[in-house]
Amino acid sequence: MSGGTSASSTDLTGALSPVLEARGLDLVDVEVHGAQLTVYVDRDGGVGLDELGDATRDVSAALDEIDPMPGRYTLSVSSPGLERRLRTPAHFERAVGETVTLRIDAGTADVRRVTGTLVGADESGCTLSGPDVPGGELHVPYEQIERARTVFEWGPAARGGKGAHGNKGERATSERVTRP
Repeated sequence: MSGGTSASSTDLTGALSPVLEARGLDLVDVEVHGAQLTVYVDRDGGVGLDELGDATRDVSAALDEIDPMPGRYTLSVSSPGLERRLRTPAHFERAVGETVTLRIDAGTADVRRVTGTLVGADESGCTLSGPDVPGGELHVPYEQIERARTVFEWGPAARGGKGAHGNKGERATSERVTRP
């Protein structure tokens, strides 16, 4: 993964997971968009700015070792926030019990968009239930899902005044621009 080509999200996940696990953080996702590399981390109880700052330094040092992208890029280490994309079976499994919205491939299902409570997820697909779900419950294979994300529902404040991820419902981010 040296200098000339960009590393894939899978390569970066494998390289960064142990670095973040050493800090007690879970690597939720890695996104590469042009010269922007975003690493999403979380842990039970959420992450704060101090943890994100420490994680940013550790991730930056690890990336200096593997040189994942040619030229300059911006590194962001962020919490996933309350409304976050779901892309892998692990993302779906972690979101069981939450409200999610799915956009389903138009050629594969009777319904195009559906929002409900994620009641199950395994390696093949996920199951939603709720009053807005056709038939009350719907199983959708992952290959039919175009886009999925969690949905934050406004309501009474959680005990202690914090959001579900401990950061008062806000996404925290730490950024660093790398040197060429």
